[in-house]
Amino acid sequence: MPELPEVETTRRGIAPLVEGQEVTEVIVRQPRLRTPVPSELAEWLVGQRFGELSRRAKYLLLPIADGHLLWHLGMSGSLRLVPIGTPPRTHDHVDVVLGNGQVLRYHDPRRFGFVDFVRGDPHADTRLARLGPEPLSDAFTGELLFARSRKRRVAIKPFLMDNANVVGVGNIYASEALFMAGIDPRRPAGETSLEEYERLAEASRSVLAAAIEQGGTTLRDFVGGDGKPGYFAQRLNVYGRGGEPCRECGHEIMSLVLGQRASCFCPHCQS
Repeated sequence: MPELPEVETTRRGIAPLVEGQEVTEVIVRQPRLRTPVPSELAEWLVGQRFGELSRRAKYLLLPIADGHLLWHLGMSGSLRLVPIGTPPRTHDHVDVVLGNGQVLRYHDPRRFGFVDFVRGDPHADTRLARLGPEPLSDAFTGELLFARSRKRRVAIKPFLMDNANVVGVGNIYASEALFMAGIDPRRPAGETSLEEYERLAEASRSVLAAAIEQGGTTLRDFVGGDGKPGYFAQRLNVYGRGGEPCRECGHEIMSLVLGQRASCFCPHCQS
């Protein structure tokens, strides 16, 4: 599933060839996505010029004069730019044709993503309004996590993955951040100290920033390539390594399920 670093890599990859461009055509091959593609999408977009592409959590926002395209890549979606005339592949559901000869093409085999149009302030939309702070912003701090965790019995890993507390810290990045901070993912959120939350906030920022920078080496893939960023190419310490030796201490990495998600951690390095 595309996580925040992959969505941010997508934004950086397509922004230079999308921003400021006029929409000349919209082609919808499959409208039945997680949210149905609006039937008036072509009417609303053709002749309009895009503004600055932004991201909120795992949503991409592309503005025109009176609203925003709201994209979500779901579990298997990707956005890429291809030259006009490039034959569509299976699962290429939506094309937005631009005046510079490029096509912004949405590909989604599982159709769990969507493209929608939001008028007015997109951040007031119910899908965005309740989201927590961005993990790389000044609003995300150990103090914030500590305050929100008081009297919470939920394990700290699903607490960190809750988008109401902070957006975009998905399964892989939560596992890696907890390892970096030395915190057992099973620990009740309410029994974690302020000092530990400060370590965890810093670790979360470091892991996500490194993943975004790693994704930056594959930006060429978004222009005429296969649209697949370098998912999780960074060297992972615990995620997916159950049964293997810890890179730090040599103890066996344990694997379990927390909040219906696979979790791996080192019982020696994380307490």
